[in-house]
Amino acid sequence: MIKVFEEIAEKAKKIGPKTMAVAVCQDEDILKSVNYAYEQGIVNPILIGDRKATEKIAKDLGIDLSRFELIDVEDKKEACKLAVKTVHDKKADMVMKGFTDTSMILRAVLDKEEGLMDGGLISHVGVVAVRAFDRPFIVTDSAMNIAPGVEDKVNIINNAVKVAHALGIDTPKVAMICAVEKVSKKMPATVEAKEVVEIFENGGIKGCIVGGPFAIDNAVSEEAAKHKGIDHPVAGNADVLVAPDIEAGNILNKSMEYFGQAEKAGIIMGAKTPIVLTSRASSGEAKFNSIALGVLVSNII
Repeated sequence: MIKVFEEIAEKAKKIGPKTMAVAVCQDEDILKSVNYAYEQGIVNPILIGDRKATEKIAKDLGIDLSRFELIDVEDKKEACKLAVKTVHDKKADMVMKGFTDTSMILRAVLDKEEGLMDGGLISHVGVVAVRAFDRPFIVTDSAMNIAPGVEDKVNIINNAVKVAHALGIDTPKVAMICAVEKVSKKMPATVEAKEVVEIFENGGIKGCIVGGPFAIDNAVSEEAAKHKGIDHPVAGNADVLVAPDIEAGNILNKSMEYFGQAEKAGIIMGAKTPIVLTSRASSGEAKFNSIALGVLVSNII
């Protein structure tokens, strides 16, 4: 693992174990990551899903399921509802999305009676470690909010800042990412970025420094920022990269993973507890990283 995720895992060990409900557990990478997290003392899992399928996968992997609570629910929708209800009823500290659609687990989270919402905005927060950089990047939002407005972006920043604080970044530098670093009425994202920065400057966003608009190069590279004459505390030193919309965020996140060979973790913030959520295509390692991150964050919210 890249150093940052080793550190996250070590911190999670000191905090854990947390009880985690796993919705739709019948998946090889899910069971590998959950089993490893259990062995590391990070979580005590409650597995919810198809018992027969889960037992077959576990047998093939050599995983002893007798150590875990396994609740047999064949229907994926019902498994998601039960996993969320388990957290709602305080029988678990956090929930993890297993082998199911993101929309299915989110419907359960958003349920007014047995869900996990408390009036906030949910957003995806990814932690990405790229080998060429000496710091991780927090990328948001690449999975939840399609076209967030100014108020939404303020909430997205607040969610990301909580994750940054959990990672030990006391005053994270937040960059509003656009295609260019200049405000142009022809590019609405730049106008919104400026408005968000003004909200920060007027005291409406706390616990961080917000700047923008920035292009991605002058947000993460001091050399690029100097070359373009940009003088701002965030320029070239960003910790948090706030995408203008879901397309940009998703492409950025996955480009870092596949082109940059980055290691990553992902959780949903804005609910009463963090929701461990990765793509079904994500590796077992990424899923374990996400579990460890969820444990860290669950300790502060």
